[in-house]
Amino acid sequence: MRKVLCIEDDPDTAQEIIVELTRVGFQVEWVSDGALGLQRGLSAAFDVITLDRMLPGLDGLGVVTALRTNGIKTPVLMISAMSDVDERIRGLRAGGDDYLVKPFASEEMATRVEVLLRRNADAVERETLLQVGDLTLDLLSREACCADQRVALPATEFRLLEFLMRNANSVVTRALIFESVWGYHFDPGTKLIDVHLTRLRRRLDGLGCRSAITNLRGSGFKLVT
Repeated sequence: MRKVLCIEDDPDTAQEIIVELTRVGFQVEWVSDGALGLQRGLSAAFDVITLDRMLPGLDGLGVVTALRTNGIKTPVLMISAMSDVDERIRGLRAGGDDYLVKPFASEEMATRVEVLLRRNADAVERETLLQVGDLTLDLLSREACCADQRVALPATEFRLLEFLMRNANSVVTRALIFESVWGYHFDPGTKLIDVHLTRLRRRLDGLGCRSAITNLRGSGFKLVT
C-alpha cells in the first residue's frame, strides 16, 4: 500500500487529509509538529509527504529544506493558508514539489498527491543505484556491491552508508549523522555511530572494497574513494 506522511498541526485538517487519502487507497501516518515530521521523513520510507507551511517549532520551510539537504527526494505537497505568490515561490524553492492553498477541496488534494506519485515514478526508476568509487549501493534491495560480491544491509547501516555515499569525500560531523540517519537534533552521548560504523566497515572489508570510511578525530567521518 502506498504510504503518505502527513505533517499537520491542525487536527481537523489532518483528519480531512487522512480520510480522503485513505478512501483512495493510501496508508497515512500523521505527526503534528515539524521536528517529529522531519525525524519520520528521514528515518522511514514514504511515497509522498503532505506538509503544512506553518508548524510549531520547526516550520514547513525548515522541514523541506532539511529533507532535501539530506538527500530525501520524496515528493512534498506543501499546504498553507499563506496564499500570496511570494510565499508559494518560497515553498517551491525550498524543495516543495507542489503548493496547495487552504481551504482546499479534499478531492483536489488527493489528485495532487496522485499526480506527484506519477511524476516521481520515472525518477525512482532512474535512480536505483548509487555508485561511489568501486562501491555500489542498490537502493531497492538495500545491498552493497563491490567486485561482484554483494551483502544485504540492515536498515540503519543502509541509511548510514547511503548518507556517506551521497556525501563522498566530504567530512560529515557526528551531529549531521545523528540528524540525518537517526533524526536526532542532539548528540545522545553514546557510541551509537561508532558501533554501526564498525559493523559497516566489516561488511565493506568483507566485500574487498577500496572505498573506506575514515575517522577524522575531532572533525567527523569521510567516505574516501
